[in-house]
Amino acid sequence: MRSLIAFTMLITGCLVSQTCLAQGWGTVTGKVVVDGTAPTLKPKVVKGDQNVKDPSVCSVNGIPDKSITVNEKGELANCFVYLYMRRGTPDIHPDLKVPKDASVLFDQKGCEFFPHSLVVRTDQAVKCISNDACGHNVHTFPLKNEPYNLLIGANDKTGAMLENPQAEPLPMQVTCDIHPWMRSYWLVVDHPYAVVTDAEGNFKIENVPEGEHTFRIWQERVGYVERGLDVEIKDGQVTNVGTIKVEAKDLEE
Repeated sequence: MRSLIAFTMLITGCLVSQTCLAQGWGTVTGKVVVDGTAPTLKPKVVKGDQNVKDPSVCSVNGIPDKSITVNEKGELANCFVYLYMRRGTPDIHPDLKVPKDASVLFDQKGCEFFPHSLVVRTDQAVKCISNDACGHNVHTFPLKNEPYNLLIGANDKTGAMLENPQAEPLPMQVTCDIHPWMRSYWLVVDHPYAVVTDAEGNFKIENVPEGEHTFRIWQERVGYVERGLDVEIKDGQVTNVGTIKVEAKDLEE
């Protein structure tokens, strides 16, 4: 009798537990483009400008405005694409439960942040270093995590490890108060289903659990390009959501 009860409890538990169910996984792809002609941006720092802070480092090459990173075809880079859940976390593919790297690198070169758009998981640290011969600071503006505002010394290759244990609802701004044109965005997530569009505006998120999911697309000038992009993921299949268009006028400040 006890064995029967235990078996019944096990079967019942498996019926309600996703971990006991056979789980399928699929891929979502797409592209983000500008509909129309994107605004032409002035550089943040003009090459050779001696009036900026630390010109021997910051104006050697000039610094572009990366708030719109678009090619001649109108394909838009640096957009965040991520799975959104109102509460809880999604099932995570066994190969992705633990991040491949314990930390992600955030560098400062020529008075620019690299990368401009960064995805980091809650169980990863951000290693902040500098390849510049001048000091910088990394100042974060999160909604959920504790903010950081710390100095990164000149040519500091050891740097500092910054942890963000809570997922953020949207990308947070990161600045350098010493050089006010320096700006980046970090998206902190508690799952592996988040990417940044590449130079051709493409995105690809693999090993997403099958079923109906909502994705968000965010760009720093526009905000939400898509607040609720519903996608059905099928086991072993690639779901292409097609071309997502951003109105050129929405990119104007």
